[in-house]
Amino acid sequence: MTGQAGPLVIVGGAEDKRGDCKILRHFLELGGDKHAKVLVMTVATELPIEVGAEYMEVFQRLGAADVRTFDVSCREDANRDSAVDLVRSATCIFFTGGDQLRITKLLGGTRVDSLLHTVHAAGIPLAGTSAGASMMSSTMIVDGEAETSPRISIVDMAPGMEFLDGVVVDQHFAERGRLGRLLSAVAQYPHHLGLGIDEDTAISVHHGVLRVLGRGAVSIVDAGALSHSNLETAHRDESLALCGVRLHILPEGYGFHMRTRSAITDWSEWEKSVDKELSK
Repeated sequence: MTGQAGPLVIVGGAEDKRGDCKILRHFLELGGDKHAKVLVMTVATELPIEVGAEYMEVFQRLGAADVRTFDVSCREDANRDSAVDLVRSATCIFFTGGDQLRITKLLGGTRVDSLLHTVHAAGIPLAGTSAGASMMSSTMIVDGEAETSPRISIVDMAPGMEFLDGVVVDQHFAERGRLGRLLSAVAQYPHHLGLGIDEDTAISVHHGVLRVLGRGAVSIVDAGALSHSNLETAHRDESLALCGVRLHILPEGYGFHMRTRSAITDWSEWEKSVDKELSK
């Protein structure tokens, strides 16, 4: 797992758009604050005009210098010169919610897809909420049952957009009771960390370290030390046995080292220690 050149802000959905807007404000600060040129990608939603207008209003109210929207209704749109120019001129890029499969099917392998990875590698912040969060990983959850025990049959997986390696992201996590399906996903991909992000909650990821923001929590499922599983013998609809799985519940003020798979229990103190090391 390698550190990301630019920050990623991965949101569990239903983020605050009317009050302090802490998560969206954090994303805007990463993208240049008052000088930010925001590109809102509405490819995931079937209501691009309405959803795009909502985020334009929010980012303009927060003081962004320029806010534009970009919708993709067919793959040809994502290969146009005009689309490439929009991505290239942005200082930060935000993916809305909707259906994560629309993002991969309409953008995957296009000129816009290639450029998104290029600008992110060069330091441009990317963010996504709900479906826009799920697609950030190399392997993503596209569907599944909630409020049930882990079983192979309750989760459907597909390739994501590969902005963040080594994780599987689930959103609306506590609100929709999705622990069982995240455990089912991680049981099949135990080398991945499972990141369950509550609503109005986000992780800000940079150089392999994530910081938790917002009013909920992030549940991190680590099956790296899995000592026993019945995955190979269980039928699709039978409950899974998973022994040795670690679970971290991290609210705001906490963080996580993805490389060492260890929690940061005081983000402020950790930041001070990093600054001290950098100043030497």
